[in-house]
Amino acid sequence: MATSRITIKDLAKRMNFSVSTISRALHDHPSIGKKTTREVKKLAKELGYFPNSVASNLRRNKTTSIGVIVPRIDIHFHSLAISGIEEVAYKSGYTVTIYQSRDSLEREVSITNILQTNMVDGIIICLGLETKDCKHFTRFRELSVPLVFYDRVSDDFEASKVIIDDFEAAFKATEHLILRGCTKIAHIAGCQSMNIFKARKEGYKAALAKYNLEINDSLIEYTTELSYDEGVECAKKLLSGKIRPDGIFCANDYTAISSIQVFAKAGFHVPNDIAVVGFSNYPISKIIEPTLTTIDDQAFEMGQTAAKLLIRQIEEKDHVIASETIVIKTELVIRDSTRTS
Repeated sequence: MATSRITIKDLAKRMNFSVSTISRALHDHPSIGKKTTREVKKLAKELGYFPNSVASNLRRNKTTSIGVIVPRIDIHFHSLAISGIEEVAYKSGYTVTIYQSRDSLEREVSITNILQTNMVDGIIICLGLETKDCKHFTRFRELSVPLVFYDRVSDDFEASKVIIDDFEAAFKATEHLILRGCTKIAHIAGCQSMNIFKARKEGYKAALAKYNLEINDSLIEYTTELSYDEGVECAKKLLSGKIRPDGIFCANDYTAISSIQVFAKAGFHVPNDIAVVGFSNYPISKIIEPTLTTIDDQAFEMGQTAAKLLIRQIEEKDHVIASETIVIKTELVIRDSTRTS
């Protein structure tokens, strides 16, 4: 048989005190004597009383909870970002609930309905691939619920954002291939409806233009999800094409690893015959042979920054806070897939 939860009213009745006296004693209010405070806390402990945080938060119009929407939890970038968010939130007294859209607009909209029902204090979002506009987030702005977008963001929706400079990072990666002697550089691109992958392609093209290298569309292959299998197919097309590349810049590490394996299996030496650069610095990039040169996109720091920005907006809700965009600095990590011997 289930026992009922002990409440402040139960403690007040047992000790013949008012509810307000019990509440003040439990919160060490100076108006309550030390002896009474000790006795109230002792009885509370004996009876197994613990505060009803839900009711308390509702009274304060605050739930100390943050909703986080990510496209896919199994992608290392998002796992790291979530870790960064959770670390900051925990230290600040907030709980975090993770929701996975799986790049589906329908699921993303459904999650926003859940978050509205749960009355979270703020939301951190990385948009799914199917999301073309953010009208389903407008309701939170109307409810004064702070929003922070990270990585995949909308240029058309007014909210705070934490991003990297994808154009600059891609330029840096492609320039690295050029400076080590590559002249026929291919690009395996991500979904072009998403700004970050569009910017990576533009950064690649800008680096070629700077060094007067031909921008050849036959050396650009497109993917939907930047999966390992898509990378295999793209690499095979590049391998059998009329122009065989001597360098490849890939929009993520999975497709870069695919490329290394496809070309190596065909008898090409990496990096002497073809050099490869990835993007994101996944753990596997340090394990594959040869190890992968890649862009470290600082996912953990991005998560931390997004959480700090959101919590500041939650805590300073009474003040007008203009939306702001924070750009995280990336780093080119040079490994054996481009290193000259």
